[in-house]
Amino acid sequence: MYNFGSDRELKMLKLGFIGAGTVGTILSVKLSSKGYQVVSVSSQSQTSAINLAQAISSCRAFNNNQDVADTAELIFITTPDDAIAPVASQIRWHNGQSVVHCSGADSTDILEPARKSGAQVGVFHPLQTFASGIQAIENIPGSTFALEAEEPLLNTLKEMANALDGNWVELKAGDKVIYHAAAVIACNYIVTLAKLAGDLWQTFNVSPHQATQALLPLLRGTINNIDTVGIPRCLTGPIARGDTGTVKKHLKALQEKAPAILSTYRELGLQTIPIALAKGKINQDKAEELEAILKQAD
Repeated sequence: MYNFGSDRELKMLKLGFIGAGTVGTILSVKLSSKGYQVVSVSSQSQTSAINLAQAISSCRAFNNNQDVADTAELIFITTPDDAIAPVASQIRWHNGQSVVHCSGADSTDILEPARKSGAQVGVFHPLQTFASGIQAIENIPGSTFALEAEEPLLNTLKEMANALDGNWVELKAGDKVIYHAAAVIACNYIVTLAKLAGDLWQTFNVSPHQATQALLPLLRGTINNIDTVGIPRCLTGPIARGDTGTVKKHLKALQEKAPAILSTYRELGLQTIPIALAKGKINQDKAEELEAILKQAD
């Protein structure tokens, strides 16, 4: 088993990437820029593999995954999640290799064929959104990487997270699905909420684009407040103030003009009451009054 200790030794480790999509491209390019040796890449699209290899010094593009496994010591499987297990099962692994996937929801269990062949297995999931390659590369510094592995691979992955100017958190196999659900709520559902808010602006004849542009400074301010002030102190709005009159007006207006959103507003309001209580601006009686009003929206 490879057991690299110093930073210099870690960067002598030969890395291979199976999958040249956004995640594979970002990680391979960033790790290469930090001094790691990315020696091989393959992809379902040979053009993507060639383009990625050309962006990295001394990296070769292959048209089959086995060649990547045969030329590298640590192999990242950066395919779509559903393809990870099939890819892992089709390759001839051997003792001394390390195999890592980058899925947020899956544990190392889907790499069992590699483990049975003597390879060490792990997970290296960047807690970041990858809507576009350029933006994702800019977003990586400061990101947290969810790691699952045994030593010595675990230490190697920690050092990689540090090299990428990120943080890391170690997870157990049973933690992964809830961890990923949290990421979906924090990232994907923010997009959904922004869309719902923009849709409401269309009831007074403002286009979706105009609505988004108007709401973006509010969204950015909210994220900034979460960062600088923290939860629960950053919470504002009618529930934070115990403003039952405004909540009632919202419910009435939504019932009339956007009934499809009413249940979402109600559920989010109910989930917000404990945060308002923790902030200390409302008492238990006011919290119960708000809860009753929101539940009456059925």
